[in-house]
Amino acid sequence: STQRRLNRMSDSSHDHKLLASMDVDGFEPSEVTVMVKNGKVKVLAEHEEEHTTARGKEYYYKNITKEISLPPGVSEDEVTYSL
Repeated sequence: STQRRLNRMSDSSHDHKLLASMDVDGFEPSEVTVMVKNGKVKVLAEHEEEHTTARGKEYYYKNITKEISLPPGVSEDEVTYSL
């Protein structure tokens, strides 16, 4: 899989068309992976926490997966994304 660079931008004022938006609130940037392969954009986000309580250890895990097909005529090299 090809992983593109992840731009940490809060405002995207480019003239490019927006293909999709995804809410990754609660995930650290390092927990989000974007891959572009075989005409699709795949976004994976995984978060895991471990807490020790009086009753023992508690684990919290959440993940999100989203896959979007690129529109006809859009090259994988043209895809950019920001977080």
